[in-house]
Amino acid sequence: MGRKNLSVIIILLALFIVGILQLSLSYFGANIHSTIITSSHILVMAAFIFYAIQKKNLTTWILVSMVIGALIGHEFPDVGQNMRVLSQVFLKLIKTIIAPILFSTLVVGIAGHSNLKQVGRMGWKSILYFEVVTTFALIIGLIAINISQAGVGIVLPEGMHETLPEVTVSTWQDIILHIFPENIAKSIYHAEVLPIVVFSVLFGIGLAMLDERKKRPMLEFCESLAETMFKFTNIIMYFAPVGVGAAIAYTVGHMGLGILVNLIQLLLTLYAALIVFVLGVLLPVALIARIPVINFLKAVIEPMSIAFATTSSESALPKAMQAMERLGVPRKIVAFVIPTGYSFNLDGTTLYLSLASIFVAQAAGMHMDVPTQILLVFTLMLTSKGVAGVPRASLVILLATAAQFNLPTWPILVILGIDELMDMARTSINVMGNCLASCVVARWEGEFVPRDPSLPLESEQIITT
Repeated sequence: MGRKNLSVIIILLALFIVGILQLSLSYFGANIHSTIITSSHILVMAAFIFYAIQKKNLTTWILVSMVIGALIGHEFPDVGQNMRVLSQVFLKLIKTIIAPILFSTLVVGIAGHSNLKQVGRMGWKSILYFEVVTTFALIIGLIAINISQAGVGIVLPEGMHETLPEVTVSTWQDIILHIFPENIAKSIYHAEVLPIVVFSVLFGIGLAMLDERKKRPMLEFCESLAETMFKFTNIIMYFAPVGVGAAIAYTVGHMGLGILVNLIQLLLTLYAALIVFVLGVLLPVALIARIPVINFLKAVIEPMSIAFATTSSESALPKAMQAMERLGVPRKIVAFVIPTGYSFNLDGTTLYLSLASIFVAQAAGMHMDVPTQILLVFTLMLTSKGVAGVPRASLVILLATAAQFNLPTWPILVILGIDELMDMARTSINVMGNCLASCVVARWEGEFVPRDPSLPLESEQIITT
């Protein structure tokens, strides 16, 4: 019997023991000491660690760390909450990568090829794709919440008259101004993706206009910087299992597994709608564009796992870019499409916003006719764009929508109670949608060359210890 089969058997045996103990506890209560249950959970953790050691790959370690983090948060809530600092360290390390990796890859992609027409071509193709796909996401969210009626029958809870956290609702002028960098150092400090992209594109165009002698030193510097930052990403990813596990431990320790009982219908509606979106929109798009679906899923599982655990699209950005390049998307397209998509192609977030807005109306007992709901979709098509880097962006958009359609704000507090659980799913779909967008644009440009994403690029070197 191989080690792989043995590790699987050990995990199944551990899960079986835990299941029997939990079932017995339900029927016999105090006859089984809680220490035994805790010990069984520790046994499960040990079994998963043993399995990860046998597999010896980062994806397995990240997925296993999510299970272990959930068990730690459930059994030792105080420990789980104190582990938050580890996830914050991981996020800080990731954020240090964003600006240099965007700048270097975009400049090399634009100035290195001197084909400014292709930049414009990629721009309109990307925006067209983003608008079509996010419109489908909005419509699916709208249909899902109208079918489930998750907000109907909710009564204003006691003590729910508290005020929402103070936020500033962005006007359309603010959204436009947010796209352009006022101070590039400020944009880098706040990890504002879109202003960095605009600055890098303009810088790359300016560099492309220089003669070869003046352009070459800066181009070589950016090429070296890009390669260095990808190596930096590889190093940080060794810390990913710890950061991801700590994030899950904090979430479960802070909110508890029992939170799943509250507003379960809304959660199920969102998750079901996201599944329908993936199978009904993203999968057909991948098939039409002749994207190898299995290899694509292999490539995106790591960045999606990171996004799911940290509820941060930014944390998955470097790994997503690297994964798509390994899949066969040219770096110049990856560097342009994925960062731009972080403002214009947040599929999971746009689906959630249409769903949540109708939920607020249902909870308030307000009927929205079809024309009003269509108007709501068009409103969200505008307000959901250009908010990357805005703190509590979903809350800002929900408040803006509620104010425009005269909806009460107290149901938003109900949503915020489980927002972190919903954020996990929608953030993961954001990452998947942007990764697929880069593949589609690359295929559209005739530059997509499929390859096995598990194999490193020629420019990559395996870090040995």
